[in-house]
Amino acid sequence: MTWKTMTLTGWGRTRRAEVAACRPERAPAAVRLLQGRFDRGILAYGLGRSYGDAPLNDGGHVLLTERLNRMVSFDPDDGTLVCEAGVTFDDLFAAFLPRGFMPPTSPGTSFATVGGAVANDVHGKNHDRVGSFGDHVLWLDLVLPSGEQVRVSPTERPDLFAATIGGVGLTGVILHVCFRLRRVASASVEVRERRMPDLDGFMAGLAEARETAGYSVGWIDGMARGAAMGRGILETAETAPTDPAGTAAKAPRKRAVPVDLPGFALNPFSINLFNQAYYRRVPAAGRTRTLPVRQFLYPLDAIHDWNRIYGKRGFYQFQNVVPDAEAPAALRKLLEAISDARAGSFLAVLKTLGGEGRGHLSFPMRGYTLALDFPRRDGVEDLLARLAAITLDHGGRVYLAKDAVLDPAGFARMYPRLGEFRQVLDSIDPDRRIQSDLSRRLDIRGAVA
Repeated sequence: MTWKTMTLTGWGRTRRAEVAACRPERAPAAVRLLQGRFDRGILAYGLGRSYGDAPLNDGGHVLLTERLNRMVSFDPDDGTLVCEAGVTFDDLFAAFLPRGFMPPTSPGTSFATVGGAVANDVHGKNHDRVGSFGDHVLWLDLVLPSGEQVRVSPTERPDLFAATIGGVGLTGVILHVCFRLRRVASASVEVRERRMPDLDGFMAGLAEARETAGYSVGWIDGMARGAAMGRGILETAETAPTDPAGTAAKAPRKRAVPVDLPGFALNPFSINLFNQAYYRRVPAAGRTRTLPVRQFLYPLDAIHDWNRIYGKRGFYQFQNVVPDAEAPAALRKLLEAISDARAGSFLAVLKTLGGEGRGHLSFPMRGYTLALDFPRRDGVEDLLARLAAITLDHGGRVYLAKDAVLDPAGFARMYPRLGEFRQVLDSIDPDRRIQSDLSRRLDIRGAVA
């Protein structure tokens, strides 16, 4: 197969990488390709939905996995599915929702791949109920940096399994994933929306929802100040018992952003106007609606290339999690810092997470997670450093799938199982053949022994 030079980016488009890329059609070809020589390492690349530099390997080689996207087997009795790593959540919904099954959990876009879901141990709006994606993986087929193909699971090479779940692609190339789909009664959800007047009210609403609702997520107004700081909309949802007539077979409507918008289009004034209108779209008394589950899970998927609204310079997404006990103080400091910088975003999410993931570098912990987008402008990286410092001060961590600016010292303090992760990598990849821009920036491999 031929290696071609191309430019890749993360979804935020703040980081770019010139790479030599190859797109294998079959798993055996991927195994053979991995046995080559790579002076600056090699990395698997799915569909580039990680926001920062986790999927990039500037100056090195990249194995594109998008055509390794076949369903291998499915057991309708218990929902066990084996598929290739390039299968997307969109593929899963298209194939299995009409049969009464859906993924156990999902990130905020259906265009992420199953391999990416494992590598980032993604979570969804139901984390308090079902955990993250890695919690549902039964086994993986993995090509190690040596070219050896192995199967790992919680009982077969459990350390390597734990390093691969949330391991940002550094243990090798995932070929196949076995996990269980969840049986559902319909393709719809009943959604309840309520205004939350301030941060205390929002946190109380989420604390109640995590104990009672199947799904819970909040939009938060990052521009609100004073008594209104932390106001937003709380959404809770349950699978509907049946689909409203004519809705189950409807394909989601999609539009596209045709060009990069100019950088001045998103400014504090326009964002503030949007946030006020968005807050008031839900009546003061709240409302309940029945929606297609894909519309509820993936509201932004209706707009292809929505990342272009931030212009050619791109944007950063900051997402952290802080433990329950620290959340009231930490969230207030984070929102004050964002408000003081007048850098609030119209895409801002607050929700709860239920517990630790299985992986050495899994992001979740029991606590509150805040995610916001920031257009790439002067001073934003300083703000992100300030947000990371607040997170650290309160015992939290930053999500590697979204990050582009964290430093090695902060990363090491946030992820206490880094030592275990490094031990596994040293045993399977002593020559450091698997590399990424993220691994180099954060010094994930550490000093050579």
